Amino acid sequence: MQAEAISESSASRPLLETQSHPQQYKHWKLRVEGPAAYLILDVQEGGGYLPGYALKLNSYDISVDVELADAVTRLRFEHPEVSVVVLTSARERLFCAGANIFMLRGASHPFKVNFCKYTNETRLAMEEASAHSGQYYLAALNGLASGGGYELALACKEIHLIDDHSSVVSLPEIPYLGVLPGTGGLTRLVDKRHVRRDLADVFCTLAEGVKGRRAMEWNLVDEVHPPSQWEEMIAKRVAELVREGATQQGIALEPLVKERRGNEIIYKHLTLSVEPDARVARLTLRGPATSTAETPLPDNAAQAGSGWYPLALFRELDDVLVELRFNFEEIGLILIRSEGELESVMALDRQLRARPDDWFLREVRLLIGRTLKRLELTARSIFTLIEGNSCFGGFLFELALASDRIYMRDDADDPAGIALSPLNEGAFPMGNGLSRLAQRFCGNPEHPRRLDTGKEPHLSAQQALDAGLVTAAPDELDWEDEVRLAIEERTSLSPDALTGMEASLRFAGPETMESKIFGRLSAWQNWIFQRPNATGERGALTLYGEPERPRFDRHRT
Repeated sequence: MQAEAISESSASRPLLETQSHPQQYKHWKLRVEGPAAYLILDVQEGGGYLPGYALKLNSYDISVDVELADAVTRLRFEHPEVSVVVLTSARERLFCAGANIFMLRGASHPFKVNFCKYTNETRLAMEEASAHSGQYYLAALNGLASGGGYELALACKEIHLIDDHSSVVSLPEIPYLGVLPGTGGLTRLVDKRHVRRDLADVFCTLAEGVKGRRAMEWNLVDEVHPPSQWEEMIAKRVAELVREGATQQGIALEPLVKERRGNEIIYKHLTLSVEPDARVARLTLRGPATSTAETPLPDNAAQAGSGWYPLALFRELDDVLVELRFNFEEIGLILIRSEGELESVMALDRQLRARPDDWFLREVRLLIGRTLKRLELTARSIFTLIEGNSCFGGFLFELALASDRIYMRDDADDPAGIALSPLNEGAFPMGNGLSRLAQRFCGNPEHPRRLDTGKEPHLSAQQALDAGLVTAAPDELDWEDEVRLAIEERTSLSPDALTGMEASLRFAGPETMESKIFGRLSAWQNWIFQRPNATGERGALTLYGEPERPRFDRHRT
């Protein structure tokens, strides 16, 4: 079996390279032509993350999606003049066959789930770019779009399909593999494209898919075009959508400075220290230099570049969260600390919100928001530890609000402080649409208003405790013991139960398409991936491509 070559844990797999650049892409071609950009999928069969499978039929693995994620972010920062992004394929009569089944079949359970999460986050970033960054994503399906290939198209604002009497769209995971369309397909069908429930039911159980006019009638695609008119009609639609006259000059996203040293990964602004035996990761953020905070933003904010502290820090944080997911599967608890001057952070916070209409500041805020969501969707316990030298204020305090618990040291000789700002009122909404303050006090919606974030209140440990902003505020005598006991208790509990508990408690309140994808769809997929009907010896995913038919346990649970 091909998949036997795939290792079963992060300890035995090669490290996943979490960064990329267009000059390094193996599987995508990025072409920018004025206000239009083209992302062209051309997957190299032998260029996958692991040996043991070939990426045939433009199927993808995590290496393909790392490149796509890089391209989506890079377009927003380096090419703000782009108003239309066309996703298509370099292959004739073939767009994308979806996630590579042999990769999924042999991967460890955590890898499967994290792969689905990461691909979902990338597609949500595409949708966010369409909604907030003025970059309209259009899928030009020049051939078969199956499974994750069609789910990639579903993340676009508009889908065009070639009507060549053979090209289809399909979600064949249930009939072929005994699993769900793991990249949000079920949810986007009904919540985004409003496909009628009964038709969606037929579509998701119809292995051969739907083609041509029928696909358009069911609202699975927006337009179909015959091969003779294909290029002309796509070009015409792009011309209709482009926004002329955009004058923004993008910035270069410089490679992150990143060093591996034993059990540490050291970036310019943060360090990850991993304790494998204790299953704990310590994440220490270094605040901005005073000189950086005191330097006014240029009239053209983009001139601050990719080294500007809020952007640089959260690019590093986003990268390290992907590292934790794929390269450190057994870590169960993340401890977040910060070191620096609180007022320096607040000076940058004021710059970050000073110009609501500035494209560069908007994109930095959106990237911060995406990173905070990735933190909350990471299946790890998260504790924030606030001490005398901490600098959790404004946009950085969002990291604490995203945590499961916040411990703040109450020491008169070395006082700790936190600070709030208007950014905490909703500049970085959670997946359910709420601010983290509103989420924290969902039973008392008036409470966040009483905190008066507009005055940027600085709060001591006792004031933060009284305001409900921290979980506990031990004094200097109890601090070490209380934190140590909390860590030991947390890491002794069942990881499975903790993952379920945290995912349930983190997202109270309303439900959105995004929260459904992660809270409902991903939870079911997580369960299905462990069931014998999918991954047992005679499960559908295990036997894919083999002559033997799957054997199902027919009990409904």
